[in-house]
Amino acid sequence: MDRGAAKAEKERIRREVRAAAETLDPAGLREAGRAITRRVLALPAWQKARTVMAYVSMPAEPDTRELMETALREGKTLLLPRCVDRERMTALPVKDLSGLVRGRLGIPEPPEAEENATVPEPDLILVPCMAASPQGIRLGHGAGYYDRFLSERRGEKVCLCFRVFLRADLPAEDTDVPMDLVVTD
Repeated sequence: MDRGAAKAEKERIRREVRAAAETLDPAGLREAGRAITRRVLALPAWQKARTVMAYVSMPAEPDTRELMETALREGKTLLLPRCVDRERMTALPVKDLSGLVRGRLGIPEPPEAEENATVPEPDLILVPCMAASPQGIRLGHGAGYYDRFLSERRGEKVCLCFRVFLRADLPAEDTDVPMDLVVTD
């Protein structure tokens, strides 16, 4: 599939997923999110990780709050994404979730890092999606932030995806970074 066709197909699937998400039972999604959290916390990658990169979830994504709180409680270094500009994001350490600020995309993120602050490389990277395939192909929201960021990272990449959004028909482009694991409910 050429690049233009892949982009068009991704947009079609995004529209489908958004429409489907609006029809789902919020209580069912909360329970599915709790199941995903339990599975992530049981992963060997979680157990051995000293530095975990997570994300602040959007309404149609599995809730990541318990994962972030658990990382902090367990003494792990917690990194969260911060959009630097229209194309790049970075990961910054967070010690307290109450200190997050509204970012350029309206998502809570860490405030700007202190100049010359060193940020550890994440051992485990939890990645959001709109949909994912069992083979680790991930469909994001379309801005490309995560693919650009992940292309330069070695940590284990784990996508959190509601089972209802697991699809075998996701197209992949050469710039799409495959996930090491997809965790569903």
